[in-house]
Amino acid sequence: MKIFKNKVILITGANRGIGRALVKALLGHGVRKVYATCRDLNTMPPFEDKRVIALCLDITDDVQIKMIAGVAQDTEILINNAGVLNAGNILESDLLGMENDMKVNYFGTIRMMRAFAPILKKNSPSKIINIVSIAAYSPLPSIAGYAASKAALYSATQSVRIELAKDGIAVYAVNPGAIDTDMNKGSDWDMPSPDSTAIRILDYISEGKLDIVPDEMGQGMYNAWREDPSKLAKIFSDLYYAKNS
Repeated sequence: MKIFKNKVILITGANRGIGRALVKALLGHGVRKVYATCRDLNTMPPFEDKRVIALCLDITDDVQIKMIAGVAQDTEILINNAGVLNAGNILESDLLGMENDMKVNYFGTIRMMRAFAPILKKNSPSKIINIVSIAAYSPLPSIAGYAASKAALYSATQSVRIELAKDGIAVYAVNPGAIDTDMNKGSDWDMPSPDSTAIRILDYISEGKLDIVPDEMGQGMYNAWREDPSKLAKIFSDLYYAKNS
């Protein structure tokens, strides 16, 4: 993973899950500095490494984003990991929850990319790594708003990849399946740890792979979708009706 050596990296949602695991993994690969951000710094773990600079950031707040962009002018790799999940289906769930999924997962990430694109152009060659979700391909109805926000983010990631290619900025889409994080607490699925997932993500990025599915469950779902989208829809349908029977 020599591509991360001496790099300056900013990670949103760095206080838990994949974000926290990415901070830990990157510290082990010679990074120069990590800006670790989250909404509440009281929840930020003690990484106990002087290279980590903890910053308070709500990615839906333009004022905070502008302040962080001013502080982190040396950023070379932006990892957009912050996200939320509000459970519920399309027809019956709370619309405010669905709106918040879109506000954070989609528009919040777009706000970050817009704010940091000039910085990354200045510091190119550079990277944007968006943590999306395998749900972007075919949503489980019980998390339909979340899946829709991730589908929108995946589409935006593909578009901005083309926009920024000429500026020396590589844009990656990471689509994990279910990972053993707080977001999936209570699930009885056999899920990989955030730590092992983070290492696989960094390995794939080092190989230059732009579209990444880092775990076996996600890869199985992706392969089903690639063969025939209706096959993945059937998997989600069986899961949904099994839980609601």
